[in-house]
Amino acid sequence: MSTLKFKTNIKCGGCISAVTPALDSTSGIQNWAVDTANPDKILTVEGDITPEKVIQAVTKAGYSATPVQA
Repeated sequence: MSTLKFKTNIKCGGCISAVTPALDSTSGIQNWAVDTANPDKILTVEGDITPEKVIQAVTKAGYSATPVQA
């Protein structure tokens, strides 16, 4: 299992609610969380998944995600 981090534009509870179905339904994601207190709104994803699949799921929900170094 790996941990991936992404800079996002998910900035509030409503945004998290909007992206939850997309991330929860993506196979390979075991756990995820968004640090909305961080200026970069860091999304942390744990699981067996590629960064491309996470970006695809976030984009599908109407948000952006850019990989950052863990």
